[in-house]
Amino acid sequence: MADSLVIFLHGVGSRGSDLSVLASFWQPRLPETRFSGPDAPFPFDGGGSGFQWFSLNGVTPENRPARIQAAREAFDSTLNRVLTQHNMADRLDRVALVGFSQGSIMALDAVLSGRWPVAAAVAFSGRLASPPPYQPAANSRVMLIHGTADAVIPYQESEKANQALLAAGVDSQLLIEPGLGHTLSEEGATRAGAFLVETLKG
Repeated sequence: MADSLVIFLHGVGSRGSDLSVLASFWQPRLPETRFSGPDAPFPFDGGGSGFQWFSLNGVTPENRPARIQAAREAFDSTLNRVLTQHNMADRLDRVALVGFSQGSIMALDAVLSGRWPVAAAVAFSGRLASPPPYQPAANSRVMLIHGTADAVIPYQESEKANQALLAAGVDSQLLIEPGLGHTLSEEGATRAGAFLVETLKG
């Protein structure tokens, strides 16, 4: 049985396997950890072969929270399937969610809504857009990573998310990367890996 599980949550129009490079990067320091990258439940409505957690067509700051709320049922079903496959459904304290962009939005929603009391969540290039109330589990930890040159989701969104997480009592930390766009960097991946080692290995 695996000691812990990391579940990757990809961005809109992408696939779960697109974050597998992180598994290869982190595996040496987390040898007893399994990694899973499920596809989001809905085909990307912008074309191509990718998937999405919710549609971005016509999305606004005003209607985004409702779309996240509507996406929860399918998101939860996806996570339950992965957890069952890895025999981790009753071991959420040994599970971490790692998201990018829209996947980060869903990871933060999972933690802050209190639905998923996982050990940790890492949110690359994301934002907090979940509808309140915020009812996070006491032991969940979060790391936010964002580049200052992100033209898709401004880095200030992660700054605001960090403030909201701390106000909700979450052990949250923030890494802002100067000059980085809407992507992952080796520095961000290294820092996130250290965060997961610290959290999952104690």
